[in-house]
Amino acid sequence: MSVFDTPLGPIGAPTAVLDRAAFTRNLTALRDVAAPVRLRIATKSIRVRALIEEALRHDGVSGLLAYSVAEARWLVSHGLRDVLVAYPSTDVVAMRAIADDEDARATVTLMVDSPEHVAMIARVATQAGVVLRVAIDVDMTFKVGPFTAGAHRSDVRTPEGAVSLAQCIERTRGVELVGCMFYEAQIAGVPDSTPGHRLMKWASMREIEGRRRAVVDALRAYSDLEIINGGGTGSAHISGRDGVLGDIAVGSGLFAPRLFDGYRALRTEPACWFVSPVVRKPDPQTAVTYSGGYIGSGPPSRSRVPVPVHPRGLKYYGQLGAGEVQSPLHGASARGLSIGDHVWFRHSKAGEMCERFDSILVVENGALVDEVATYRGEGQNFG
Repeated sequence: MSVFDTPLGPIGAPTAVLDRAAFTRNLTALRDVAAPVRLRIATKSIRVRALIEEALRHDGVSGLLAYSVAEARWLVSHGLRDVLVAYPSTDVVAMRAIADDEDARATVTLMVDSPEHVAMIARVATQAGVVLRVAIDVDMTFKVGPFTAGAHRSDVRTPEGAVSLAQCIERTRGVELVGCMFYEAQIAGVPDSTPGHRLMKWASMREIEGRRRAVVDALRAYSDLEIINGGGTGSAHISGRDGVLGDIAVGSGLFAPRLFDGYRALRTEPACWFVSPVVRKPDPQTAVTYSGGYIGSGPPSRSRVPVPVHPRGLKYYGQLGAGEVQSPLHGASARGLSIGDHVWFRHSKAGEMCERFDSILVVENGALVDEVATYRGEGQNFG
């Protein structure tokens, strides 16, 4: 039975749906290709606490990669541990909340890539009379002459740069270096569907492996490096082969949104959709669904637009696209749709979709088995 045949009941507005079996198969596939390196769940690509907790119950999975200091504090308040904040932050209010919470101080690690970050965290820590854990974000952007590929994340690129920041941390009261992070966006976040992309990713990984090992070796003079994180869904199968990483971050691959369709090495399958009702039939060949203009972040392009996938053959009208309040669709299957029928869409990205919904319907083996709250449904918005 197809997931699209699952009875969902009446739907008056777009509704998020997760196939639990596909979610589990995706997690297992990523765990197996990353082994023996464990997985760390990237929460920004899930944004559903119940599903994050479900993923953590699997063997080979431990720890979280949060995207906000406030989010990390909130997750710890619900009993989750080993939370690495993936991005530097200036949210001193959330930092103070962590400094004032013994459990959070012991398990949340804040990210830095400059002396300014170190000084800001240290001020919060010394005012509270505590020590806060920090990790160094090492930039893995691939650069050859004028060519650059990557996320332009950090000013720290070399062993010398990492040591300079480690020395800054060492002489600063209130902070303790416990780890480092290496995110290769140009590999994990770029499809390998063209020869040019595959060549770039191969060359970049060769460069990364040598530089990453040199940085880790240099930093061990300043820390035991409890955390050495890297990778991503798109590079889980190769990121750990040099034996340097302690864990590989994955998140989007559990939902497998449409931006991951171009990864030949991935063995994941779509696991999450939003379903929208037909609200108008202005003519036989047109079906208008309610809302659906959920455009993904990144460079403006068709790749960021959600696509209708069931019934098959539906397309947007070019001059209208995915609409804020209604999305007119046409195609052969539109003739068979009536008002109230359901159209299934895939979002371009994973966790971003969850910002649109208070809950996700969980289906399994053709049945609706659960409904779980998103961050939004729990009243949380971390930006």
